[in-house]
Amino acid sequence: MILKGTKFQIRVWKYLKTIRKGSVLTYSDVAKGINKPKAVRAVANAIGKNPYAPKIPCHRVIRSDGSLGGYSGKGGLKTKKKLLKSEGILL
Repeated sequence: MILKGTKFQIRVWKYLKTIRKGSVLTYSDVAKGINKPKAVRAVANAIGKNPYAPKIPCHRVIRSDGSLGGYSGKGGLKTKKKLLKSEGILL
């Protein structure tokens, strides 16, 4: 799959592909994972612009307070909940 986006977006999206099925990370975790710990908002924006959901699993990223955040894929949060539930994650 050839990813089309900014260099930063592609970096974030590639990192999302490393999140194992059945696991969740926070937006802050992702920012730290790409060595940009202060770029939490930029990470959230990049995830929100992910046109490859659910192949690039942005549904596995939640807010640090445990709430779902958003989901850029078809169906929005309803789909995010469904995808997480199918992986054994109940929030």
